[in-house]
Amino acid sequence: MAYTNIDDPSAYFQAKTWTGDGATSTRTITNGANSQLAPDLIWGACRSNVQHKWIQDSSRGFSTGNKELVTNNSQVEGDTGAVNSGAYGWLGPSVTDGFKTSKGSVNSGYWNVNARTYVAWQWKANGGTTASNTDGDITSTVQVNQDAGFSIVTYTGNGSTSDQTIGHGLGVRANAVIVKNRDAAVNWVVYVDGLTANHSLELNTADGESDSTQGRVLSNAGSRGTSTIFSIRSGSGSVVQTNTSGEDYVAYCFAEKQGYSKFGSYVGNGVNNNGPFVYLGFKPAFIMIKSTTSSGAHYMWDTKRSPFNGMDDYINAAEADAEGTNGILTIDALSNGFKVMNTGANNGTNQSGTKYVYYAFAENPFVTSTGAPTTAR
Repeated sequence: MAYTNIDDPSAYFQAKTWTGDGATSTRTITNGANSQLAPDLIWGACRSNVQHKWIQDSSRGFSTGNKELVTNNSQVEGDTGAVNSGAYGWLGPSVTDGFKTSKGSVNSGYWNVNARTYVAWQWKANGGTTASNTDGDITSTVQVNQDAGFSIVTYTGNGSTSDQTIGHGLGVRANAVIVKNRDAAVNWVVYVDGLTANHSLELNTADGESDSTQGRVLSNAGSRGTSTIFSIRSGSGSVVQTNTSGEDYVAYCFAEKQGYSKFGSYVGNGVNNNGPFVYLGFKPAFIMIKSTTSSGAHYMWDTKRSPFNGMDDYINAAEADAEGTNGILTIDALSNGFKVMNTGANNGTNQSGTKYVYYAFAENPFVTSTGAPTTAR
């Protein structure tokens, strides 16, 4: 068996940076990596200024207003502050090798303000082509790329107070699932391998893992998650995060692929410049880390923004703030994993005895399918 079936991860994931020009009404942002990538999921952040962090995808629709979801708060789809996204523009649609940013009437379209710097993380699914999936208790609509272990799932809640299952189309168990209620201002819900059984996290808060009374998403092995479904559990109250009757949801589902993606956990040792090494089996292009206790948000690094080690250019998914570069949260991307390089203030990456979960996608596999090793940075 080959070490990896994905010799060029840039066919499925890329990070792209650009600087706004403040003028172009519809601007094309070109990737230009080893492979062309027309993304189906775009997660964008402003590096230089305070600004909401947006997610848009081809299943819900790129090239229309009112489709953004914001990861730094709980707002409903298409509700960016006091002015809706028709005025702010949007990210997408995808093009042959990249995507477009549309200029609205506010702040040059939000994604093209003069001199502001930006980053977009992009994943490839199935070019916007979806199919109905009846594997779960609730019928879902799925756009899937099984080779890359990624699917975009939409469904409508049935309001059941018991566990319900949702088909994801991956063909293997999902190692990470991120869910957002599109119709209600409730928090994002996250499952990732390494969490305590029956617990979830929230993408837009710094809260620790919990057995939430407002709804959970579960994909741990067994009845909670299989090669066909993940589970949602409803809680008390009239509005829950994962299964309110008649409300629409989106779920981003990821399965590990050797040499390309990995999800798991590590325990901090509190030692500055000599934190834990996490083996991935590839040189990472993107890393996201979250403490399973409170006081630590989902922090993100990528090798596009930080081409050299001592990577301290982190972005906080839960805040509408600019990129942080204060040296408090620093990691090294290595040929086969990553190493935490500080004590991780506020439980960020390396508090002694604290457990952290991580999400990682590759720049290069450690060894290709033909046996060629990758180089270190």
